[in-house]
Amino acid sequence: MPHAEAETDRIPGQSGLLLILSAPSGAGKTSLYQALLERVEGVVASVSHTTRSPRPGETDGTDYHFVDPNEFERLVAAGAFLEHARVFDRAYGTSRESVARERAAGNDVVLEIDWQGARQVRERVPDAVSVFVLPPSRPVLRERLEGRGQDDAEVIERRMREAEAEISHYAEYDYVIVNDDFEDALASLMAVFRAERCRLVHRRESLDAFAERLMGKIDENGGES
Repeated sequence: MPHAEAETDRIPGQSGLLLILSAPSGAGKTSLYQALLERVEGVVASVSHTTRSPRPGETDGTDYHFVDPNEFERLVAAGAFLEHARVFDRAYGTSRESVARERAAGNDVVLEIDWQGARQVRERVPDAVSVFVLPPSRPVLRERLEGRGQDDAEVIERRMREAEAEISHYAEYDYVIVNDDFEDALASLMAVFRAERCRLVHRRESLDAFAERLMGKIDENGGES
């Protein structure tokens, strides 16, 4: 496994980023997401709640928080979700408290969600950074879907139609990455993280204190010099 990239651009007290990653099925989003978690230090996954049943090998609290529909609706009514959506008759939601806790601890949080969830998050978290992943072409997208060997022809046609609907929302995002070569696409995604970590808008408060220490206006303990 590759070594994680060091957090050379962090400063003390900086809160974490919130990054949204969306793509049509077959574009390679999940592979990029998993590689990002492995290769970039300080990046954590958001564990979603879902009403679907666990698949073989999945663990509650690690892969998802598996809840029944009544509990899910209770959480929706309580305002517990940063975003939630229904996909194929199953509900998914992102915990507002969990994301806030990780960001306060200085961790960057990645949400692997569709355009509907992304729109909700952008409305509630204006400083969220959004990335959309596109396949290089329709034939390649179809080839990737067929190459999984998981779906019959009817399901693949449905996924192609859904991909068209998903792709129509790409212009709502801050960044767009075309996943033709995986390593190039991953490098672009990692570059987004490095650039956003340096943007003043994401860390103005912590940078102000850092700069004042550098200028000798306050000491290392936060008192005036």
